[in-house]
Amino acid sequence: MRQSELFTKVLRSAPKDEIAPSAKLLARAGFVYKNSAGVYSFLPLGWRVIQKIAEIIREEMAAIGGQELQMPALVEKKYLDKSGRWDVEIGFDVKGKKEKEPGFVLGWTHEEVLTEIAAKYVSSYKDLPFYAYQIQTKFRNEPRAKSGLLRTREFIMKDLYSFHASEEDLLKYYGKVAHAYRKIFGRCGLETIYTLAAGGAFTAQNTHEFQVLSPVGEDTILMCEKCRYAENAEISKLKDGGECPTRLPDGQECGGRVRKQKSIEVGNIFPLGTKYSEVFNLKFRDRGGKEKYVVMGSYGIGLGRVMAAVVEAHHDKDGIIWPETVAPFTVHLLELNGADGKTVYESLQRAKISVLYDDRDMSAGEKLVESDLIGIPWRVIVSPKLGGKIEIKGRSEKKPEVATIDKAISLIK
Repeated sequence: MRQSELFTKVLRSAPKDEIAPSAKLLARAGFVYKNSAGVYSFLPLGWRVIQKIAEIIREEMAAIGGQELQMPALVEKKYLDKSGRWDVEIGFDVKGKKEKEPGFVLGWTHEEVLTEIAAKYVSSYKDLPFYAYQIQTKFRNEPRAKSGLLRTREFIMKDLYSFHASEEDLLKYYGKVAHAYRKIFGRCGLETIYTLAAGGAFTAQNTHEFQVLSPVGEDTILMCEKCRYAENAEISKLKDGGECPTRLPDGQECGGRVRKQKSIEVGNIFPLGTKYSEVFNLKFRDRGGKEKYVVMGSYGIGLGRVMAAVVEAHHDKDGIIWPETVAPFTVHLLELNGADGKTVYESLQRAKISVLYDDRDMSAGEKLVESDLIGIPWRVIVSPKLGGKIEIKGRSEKKPEVATIDKAISLIK
């Protein structure tokens, strides 16, 4: 893509109302635009990042049998009345102009909707298990919308739901999802902490969160520095500075030091049990013909929050440092000092390398500063000073290398 055709531009200064580094950098570099408190537009560069994250999620969901679908954003009141969640304060009520009372809510989760759908198709143990997910915009009336994409009112979420014939089968799949989540976050460039969290009124037991350590995080966890066992501070009985009581595989107590840490929750998994299947009469007949309730699980990832967490984890004083897996482009090609980079641009494209080509009429200094801010993994420079070669540098590297275009392509690939 030619940067001269990109309608967005880099801002000279960060928005004054943003505090988190990710919020400042994503806005300055032209990845997102803040429309309202907690409501953002993903601009072309930002949307490419979201699509990269979604692609990783889809690949890992397919690997554990996930079937993608799309459910409505408008959820009728009857669903939440059945589960007792209509009056939950985080919902946005919706009514037509001629209606006196709200008849819908903007979907903030979809357990009820999918459970009713499943009840139309499940009747036998032969119909189980199955796993369905969507990547969809969700809405929550967040009273403390702040920190950019880390706490919003409208956000893109991957929500997966699993349906099982037994608690044992649910727990096996629960472990598979936990492993898949570790892979997803790892591929996005995030090190996550598997954290025990509180159960709720509609969960069978305690739940688990995937936390990324960060000074701007709004969660607090207590984590062992040795074995990495962690609990959310809301439920934890661990003591900051105390010894970890976790039993290691050899039966011994870990004994590592427990520390209180700030963190960002990027995903969570919930064993729902039969809470929703009982409400919506979702039953099946087992091998002996006995009627039982389907056992369920729910699993979520916030794509925008992942994007922000990546920036929190990967930036320096000059800007973002995108991991290649989620970067909007692989190469930022800059033509400096009157050079023509078209030939290099075409060579990179033939090599199936995605390129943002800065062909704008600007000073070399401005282009270099903006390139660091945007944070694309590889920077390639074309300049008359290079004698027919190009300069290549990784975003996180200090020194560039002068090479032929063929060698540069080899390095990048």
